[in-house]
Parts: sequence; structure tokens; C-alpha cells
Amino acid sequence: MSTEVDMSKDRKDVAKFDDSTSVAEGRTDGITRAMPASLAILSEEDRRKVNAKLVHKLDYLILPIIGILYILNYIDRQNLASAKLQGITEDLNMTTQQFATAVSILFVGYLPFQIPSNLIITKIARPGMYICGAVTIWGTISAATATVQTYGQLLAVRCILGIAEAVFFPGAIYYLSAWYTKTELGKRFAALYIAQQVGNAFGGLLAAGILKMDGIHGIAGWRWLFIVEGSVTVFVGVICAFLMPEYPHNCRMLTQVERDLAVWRIESEAGAAEGTENESTLAGFKKALSDPKLLLLIFCNMLSQAQGSIANYFPTLIKSLGFNSTISLLLTAPPYVLAAVVYYCLMYYSDRKNTVYVPILVLITVACCMYIIPMSTTNVGARYFSMMILPFASVGPQLLLYKTINLHLARPVSKRAAASALVNAIGGTSNIWASYLYYEAPHFYAAFGTLMGCGFLFMATITFYRWLITRHNKYMDSGDPALVARAIKGGVTEEMLDLNWRYEMY
Repeated sequence: MSTEVDMSKDRKDVAKFDDSTSVAEGRTDGITRAMPASLAILSEEDRRKVNAKLVHKLDYLILPIIGILYILNYIDRQNLASAKLQGITEDLNMTTQQFATAVSILFVGYLPFQIPSNLIITKIARPGMYICGAVTIWGTISAATATVQTYGQLLAVRCILGIAEAVFFPGAIYYLSAWYTKTELGKRFAALYIAQQVGNAFGGLLAAGILKMDGIHGIAGWRWLFIVEGSVTVFVGVICAFLMPEYPHNCRMLTQVERDLAVWRIESEAGAAEGTENESTLAGFKKALSDPKLLLLIFCNMLSQAQGSIANYFPTLIKSLGFNSTISLLLTAPPYVLAAVVYYCLMYYSDRKNTVYVPILVLITVACCMYIIPMSTTNVGARYFSMMILPFASVGPQLLLYKTINLHLARPVSKRAAASALVNAIGGTSNIWASYLYYEAPHFYAAFGTLMGCGFLFMATITFYRWLITRHNKYMDSGDPALVARAIKGGVTEEMLDLNWRYEMY
């Protein structure tokens, strides 16, 4: 039997598995590529069955591990906000501005180290072990926060914690894109953000319980918070290191046929698989920097991260409603649970309709409306309603941005890894300056007014981005060598052109 197959038929086979999603961005219909012999001998029906079995296996092997680690990542990053309600500012003699510095300095270490970390992860054979190693390190550092005695010591520990945590998020985004096809990535990114919201919700509930240990063995409740949560992170990180799969081509948990399919699925969509590209790290980094779309996406993420900064102060925002510390921590959970549900529905819709532009605009519009409520009223019901909506409305666009990055800046793989890290690292700088906006409770005029301005600017920028990629699609469709050359200069590779690749979702 020939090992050449009609890609228009087999791309549909791969696309059908996931809740009948539409064929996604980067289509390759009508292109013929070589299929591994182990797959070519199978019938269409058998390949569909193997594909469905593979994806279910990946979901059971990968998503729970990544999700649990991300929950711990967010708990360890946000527990300082919970500690504030239990007296850390008084014990360390910190002012409001100094506490804001303690929050923001984590990002001083966190942001710049994402870029080299994501370049490193593309060149190692065991990215899972690399990620889990970072988990155990940041868990140890987080637990060590319990020993600080001065404001200066807290700053030092938080900065080092940021360096250790820099590995995880961009690494996890890259890792998922090495396993899942374009039609599948949306809901998997949603799963990652759902885990984030579970971490936020569970973190508040867990903190409420742990802070009740205040005074046991003469240790303050906020110190117990760091000890318990950091220790759990170390334990889970060690366990996950033995369970987390690596790349599709060297995963020992898959059969040979499943490995062949896992590699071919990715290769058939973008022209090369993770295990076969030889593009150097530096070359991929340069290609990312030379892509004009990257600058726009970085700016969009800066504006989106600014809006998402409410997570750093969410317990404080809830406490401004007039509740005590314990009730405030408990009330942080429902908004994040709602956000988790909305994220799944959002990404299901995005995958199903192959769109991100309209959902981004809708979320930003809703968020801007919610910013008005706390600035204009002190009514507890109205203000808590806005707090219920803001976590998903302000953070939701980030899911769609990361989906855009991994699909519009897909190849070479080193470029995708660099782009993901650059967008997250530079975009995340907003968390530094935004930390100084949350004052003058209960209205927080500076914070919500600034976030509203970011929302309007975000809508304008993403609309310009839509215009740009639509124009590049016209260049590729024109057949004019001069116009096609412009598309190549804009970040499209020759191989992607050969595959009839196009920008979609906008």
C-alpha cells in the first residue's frame, strides 16, 4: 500500500475527533504528504479510532498533571494576598506601598527569565522533568517565605520565587502545543486557565483554613500558610516528575502506532514536528523578534495582563465590601468557580466557530461595564456582582491571545517558544506597575479607571491586528510573487505557503 495519502481526507479525520470542531486555523486541505507506514496500512475508520484513543489518553495523562501544577503555581504566587489579611504587613512593619512592591517584585524575577527558559525547553529531551524540577524549587522557596523577619528579606525571597516560577506557564503553553492539534488547543488552554481559577478559588478556601492555625507552636497564621502550601507543592512536584510524559516522539506511555500518529498529527498541520526540526534557538528567537505581529500581540497582552491584575488584589477588593478576613477569603471562591465554567464554554465556542476576535471584544466590553460599578456605588450587592464577573471578563481574553500566538506564530518551533515567552514576559510587566493602583478603597478609582482605559486600547489594537493578518491572507491568495514576499516578510514560512496555510480565527 502506498504511504502517500490524500491530506484533504486525513486532515478531516484528525479534525473530527474533538466534539465535531470545525477545521481550524492553518488549513492544509488538498496537500499530499507522507504518512508513516504504521498508519498508512490502517483504514480511515481505524485511524479515527486510534486518533480518538490517543487524544483521550493524552487528556488523561497530560491535562491532570499540568492542571494540578498550575493550581499550585497560582496558590504559591497569590498566597501573599491572603497573608495580608492575617497580619503580614503588621508583623513586618510594611506600608501599603511597600506591600505593593512585595507583590510586584515577584514579576521582576518572573518575567525576564521566561524567555531563556522557553528557549532552553525546546532543546532538551525531557521537558516534563524540567518543568517538574522547577515546581519543587519554587515550592521550597515559597515555604522558606515563612522564615522572613524583615521587609527586605521578603523582597529577596519573592524575587527568587519569581525566577523559579518563570519556567512553568510559558513552558506549559509550549508543552501543550507540542501534543495537541490546532482544533484541540483551545479547550486545552481553557483547561489550563480553569485550573488557574480553581487555584484561586481553592487557594482562598485553603488559606481560610490554614490561617486558623495562627499561634500553633508560636507560629503566626500567615507563616503556616507558606509552610503548608510550599511543602505540598514540593511533594506534588516530585511525584509528577515520574508521571509527566515528554515529547510525542519519545513518550514511553504510548504504543509505537500512537507515537507515530502523535508526531504526524502535528507535522501534517505545520510542516515539521517537534522532534525533527533543526532550527537553532537563536534563529528562532530572531525570527520571533522580526515578526511584526509579535509586537502587536505583546502590546495586547500588556493591556490584558493589566486588566488581569485584579487577581493580585482580589481578597483586598472583596474585603473592601466590609467583611472580615475569613469571610472575605471564602467569598473569593464563587467568582473563580464561575470563571472556570465560562472559560470552558468560551473555548468550546472558539474552537467550534474557529473565532477569537468577537469573543475578545465581548469580554472586554463586559469588563469595562463592570469597572464602572465599584467606582460609582457602595452598594454591597452591586459591587459583589461586579466581582463575580470581573475574573472571567478581565482575564478571559488572555486565553484567546495565547491561542492566537501558538497558531499564528507556529513555526519554527523555536520561534513559537520564543514568541510565547516574549508575549508573556513583556506583557506581564503590567503586573508590576498595576500593583500600585489598588488604593483608596472602596472605590479604587485609580485601578478601575486605568483598567477601563486599557480595555478600550486593547479593543483598538486587536482590531488593527485583525486588519493586518487579513491583508496578509490577501497577499498569499493573490499569487503575486511580490505580495507573497510581503507575507513571508510578515512571518509566514515557505513550507507553510506550500501547505496553503492561512491566518484564521479573525
